Amino acid sequence: MKFRANLVIGGILFAGVVIAGIFAPMLAHTDPVMDANLMYAEEPPGGAFWFGTDAQGRDIYSRVLYGARISLTVGIVSQLINTVIGVCLGLSAGYWGGWWDDFVNGLTNMMLAIPSLIFALAIMAILNPGLTSLLIALGLTNWSFTCRLARASALSLKSQGYVQAAKVLGYSDIRIMLTQLLPNMLGPIIVIGTLGMGGAVLAEAALSFLGLGIRPPFPSWGSMLSDARDQITTAPWISIFPGVAIFITVLGLNLLGDGLRDILDPQARTRRA
Repeated sequence: MKFRANLVIGGILFAGVVIAGIFAPMLAHTDPVMDANLMYAEEPPGGAFWFGTDAQGRDIYSRVLYGARISLTVGIVSQLINTVIGVCLGLSAGYWGGWWDDFVNGLTNMMLAIPSLIFALAIMAILNPGLTSLLIALGLTNWSFTCRLARASALSLKSQGYVQAAKVLGYSDIRIMLTQLLPNMLGPIIVIGTLGMGGAVLAEAALSFLGLGIRPPFPSWGSMLSDARDQITTAPWISIFPGVAIFITVLGLNLLGDGLRDILDPQARTRRA
C-alpha cells in the first residue's frame, strides 16, 4: 500500500542519515576541519576522495558525514522545543478557554503573520552565530502550527465523558490535561513534529548559507553550499553532495511523516483511498 511505501522509504532514508551522523568518526576518511591540504584542492570525485575535495583540500565525503550530525541535532532539538511550547500553550488554551485562550490565539496569529525564516534571522542577528543560538532561533519560530493543532484537539476532547468523569473524581486541571487529553492527541503531534524536522533542516541550511548559522570551518551542509558558490561552475561537486544530503534528509522526513499520518489517522487514509 502507498502509505506503507512512504513509511518504509522515508524510514530507510532517515535511518541512513542517522547512521551516517552517529558513526561519522568511523566512516569518515579524514578530520573534516583540521585535515586541509591545498595540494589536493578541488580534486574531482574518485580515488581516495569519494566526493572530491573543496577549495581548501578538505574531503567532502567526511564533511558531509559530520554535517549530518549538525543537521540532525538542529532538526530534533529545535522541533522538540517547538513541540513543547506549542503543546503547552495550545493544550492549556483549549482546555481553560477565557482570557488565556484569547491571549494564546492572538500570540499565535501574530507568529503566523511573521515569516518564520525572517523571525529566525532577526534572532540570529541579535545573538552570536553558533549552534546554541541556532537552536534557540529555530525553536522559537515554528510552534504556532503545533499550538493550533493542540488547541483544536483540546476543544474537541474536553467535552468527552472520560474527561468529565476525571473531573468528578477530583483530578486537577493539570492532571486531566496530561493524562486524559495529551495521550489522545499524540498521533497528530508526532506527525507534525516529524514534518517540522524537515523544515528545521532546511532553515538551518538557509541560515548557515547566509552566514548566520554554523560558522566555518565546522561542517554544515548550508555553510558548505555557501563556500561552494564561487566554484559552482569549475568544481560543481563541492555543492552537489551537500545539496543531495539535504534533499535526502528532507525527503525522508516528509515521506516518514506522510506514512505516520496515514497510520495514526485512519480517516486520512480513507480520504486518500
